[in-house]
Amino acid sequence: MPTDCLSYRETNYYSGLISDYLDQKEDLKPFYHRFPSIENFEAQIKEKKEFFTADKRELLVRIMKKQYAQLELGEEVSANINALLKENTFTVTTGHQLNLFTGPLYFLYKIVSTINLASALKKRYPENDFVPIYWMATEDHDFEEINYFNLNGKKFKWNSLQKGAGENAVGELHTEGLEEVFNLFSAEIGGGKNAEDLKQLFKSAYLEHSNLTDATRYLAHQLFKEYGLVILDAHNKELKSKFIPYIEKELFENVSHTTTISTAEKLEQLDYGVQVNPREINLFYLNEGLRERIIEKEGAFYVNETEISWSKDKMQKEIQDFPERFSPNVVLRPLYQEVILPNLCYIGGGGELAYWFELKEMFEELKVPFPILLLRNSALIETNKQNEKRRKLDISQSELFLKQHELINRKVRKISNIDIDFSSQKEHLVKQFQELYELAEKTDPTFLGAVKAQEVKQLKGLENLENRLLLAQKRKLKDEVARIASLQNELFPNKSLQERQTNFSEMYVEFGKSLIPQLIENLDPLELKFKILTFGEK
Repeated sequence: MPTDCLSYRETNYYSGLISDYLDQKEDLKPFYHRFPSIENFEAQIKEKKEFFTADKRELLVRIMKKQYAQLELGEEVSANINALLKENTFTVTTGHQLNLFTGPLYFLYKIVSTINLASALKKRYPENDFVPIYWMATEDHDFEEINYFNLNGKKFKWNSLQKGAGENAVGELHTEGLEEVFNLFSAEIGGGKNAEDLKQLFKSAYLEHSNLTDATRYLAHQLFKEYGLVILDAHNKELKSKFIPYIEKELFENVSHTTTISTAEKLEQLDYGVQVNPREINLFYLNEGLRERIIEKEGAFYVNETEISWSKDKMQKEIQDFPERFSPNVVLRPLYQEVILPNLCYIGGGGELAYWFELKEMFEELKVPFPILLLRNSALIETNKQNEKRRKLDISQSELFLKQHELINRKVRKISNIDIDFSSQKEHLVKQFQELYELAEKTDPTFLGAVKAQEVKQLKGLENLENRLLLAQKRKLKDEVARIASLQNELFPNKSLQERQTNFSEMYVEFGKSLIPQLIENLDPLELKFKILTFGEK
């Protein structure tokens, strides 16, 4: 399959923070532990091995087996879960929300990056084993972020009327109301083997499981079980019992707030901005449909917007008796992950890595190893037909990433039989006015303002003339312009990256069961480049 790649900076879709991280800029080095190169995992393995205990491994395996009780494990997943009992087995982890039918395409890229990193590490360090983990964000509350997916330019939305949608932990939401989405999806997707496979997958996941956690686990398992992906729901009393010392530190010492604020200020001084603003207490309280922030006032603890409160002593008892009721927010979730998993690396998108950069000081304060941070793979998938169109229009792959008006202007200038670039005329005008500035300076400096005004006016006149000629050429070449715009709109729906808009089902209808194997084969997580993949139709 033809592939090509660009640097993330070249795409103009990624922040300066992420581009500078990938370029290993010196200013950013204090904010992470080790850069994601294959060599750096050797020290990470040693550090995590010393930190992670056998009792945590036994608990983790027991909980995983319990969570998979209703699924056919498959040889690869079963072997990976059992391997976690051994002290030389480590995880690499990605996390994601419980988006309906996986949400945008990049869900697949996250998982593929994680699977491929585990494989690459096994080749480099064969004496160890590496397990890819998908951490389901079952405790998130933002229903509006996950209740839809896009297919063929249409939005398929789950309008759940159940109490708690948008307020409580989404993993507990009942799957009622998804029959309507299924019917609309089935009508849109049409017939054929690939479409029928997708319908069955949706039906089995969402109409045959009672809550969103179980539905998402089933869906991800069906897509990736042959690659040994292990799926974890960490909203569990026994797992959270291992997090009790950190819950106490958070409530009684505000460690995350003080350390994260300090780090955020340093990032701001470097003009990177801040992804997450920590609260004084970065925990929610979960109980029987309730999910609210915990706040502290004058030594007592309260659940926001409720009458629930504790003294310090009673809070300590609540933590010991019900650790599952304490839910880490975006600041503490990474810490929880690294406490309960023998994890080496977190694989995430640019926004996720941006908030991880705020957390290193907190990890150091709490003496928990900070994982290697890896930007997930990103890709643009084009069909052979689209690739052929692009070549006929003489558009390079990097030009596809230009803003549409820039791309069209560039192509119109290139294919016009007249030169619509007034750069040389503008330069000539600037030189002429330089002489006028010198003349005014020598005669009467009060004329400098008048000269400047005239220069601005004439340059503006040239720009207007250039734009009018360009517009006239666009009208003349309107068919060519329409073809350019049409191709870019196909590949960049809503003027955004394909992976942030399109659901995998759109690709699956086209490429069938070869889709995921082709991604596994062509996405190298340690290449750190944006991939352009040309897929043949199946």
